[in-house]
Amino acid sequence: MGHHSPSSFRRGALLVMVALLAGSGSIGCGVAGPSPQPGKSASSTSGAGQGAANDHKDPDPTHLVLRLSERRLYLMDGSPAPVASFPIAIGKEGWETPPGRYQVEAMEVHPDFLKLDTSVVPARLIKRIPPGPTNPLGERWIQFAHGEGWTLGIHGTPNPELLGQAVSHGCIRMRNADVLQVYERVHLGTPVIVEP
Repeated sequence: MGHHSPSSFRRGALLVMVALLAGSGSIGCGVAGPSPQPGKSASSTSGAGQGAANDHKDPDPTHLVLRLSERRLYLMDGSPAPVASFPIAIGKEGWETPPGRYQVEAMEVHPDFLKLDTSVVPARLIKRIPPGPTNPLGERWIQFAHGEGWTLGIHGTPNPELLGQAVSHGCIRMRNADVLQVYERVHLGTPVIVEP
């Protein structure tokens, strides 16, 4: 998959970061090894937080298809043609967004973001970025995968000029107006298919 595993020092710092994020209710973003293998669902690579997503029995055919090579997200409703298509930014080299089959695990309106210094162990909080125009997560957060040391989500961005590029730590960035549309159409358990 081309993902470079971080050193054990960095992995330890990232585990602390994830623990801080989980305990605070704020959100961070990024793949930080080990990432899921292609073809595995989020439920087969992680444990916590899966119950609500797996218990959802809604026959709604809505699903998301992320085509990394096209750098686009497609909103599907069961018909062959997409309902909508949006430009996205994807993971940069060393932080590639992993292909696979996932599902929406968590959703948040106006998320906080914690900026952490992961060069020290334990990671040190640099600052909390509240919702607003400079928040790196934009207006919405749609988490679709997580595991030991990593979290992936679809979120807005204050930098739409970077869409179409590989610039993130594995997450999917969208225009805030676009992520609002997607957020209104998905729910816990909505399938998310990431294609190369």
